[in-house]
Amino acid sequence: MRSWLGVVSADHVQIALRESVVQVCHGKRAPLARMRTGDGFVYYSPKQSMDGDVLVRQFTAVGRVTGEDIYQVEMFPGFIPFRRDVTWQEEAAPVGIATLKSALDLTRPRNWGHQLRFGLVEITLDDFQTISDAMRWAFRARA
Repeated sequence: MRSWLGVVSADHVQIALRESVVQVCHGKRAPLARMRTGDGFVYYSPKQSMDGDVLVRQFTAVGRVTGEDIYQVEMFPGFIPFRRDVTWQEEAAPVGIATLKSALDLTRPRNWGHQLRFGLVEITLDDFQTISDAMRWAFRARA
């Protein structure tokens, strides 16, 4: 089993949560082909919207890849991105990356943010668990 971090605006994460899917790298197929059923998946949202200036800098969703199939769905005319099915952890709330930065392997390198530009990054199982636990704790703290 592997774990992945997708970098997507918070607005787009809301669509993914509603539709129980993962979509990364502007809808490309190749990144999704690296994933397998059971893999962990986390969305990190640097901004609220793709073209906006409002910063979010939070882990915004966490779940597990559930489907083997990679398929396309027309979101609007001319845009038919590739997707995979995901079961999202329902008891999860966004957590700022700043609160976990010292605990993650992802953020150990000095230029750790550079890797996020690829849109999909493999993360360690420990990082996945740390993020998942923090998001679950944040959900419970809000309840």
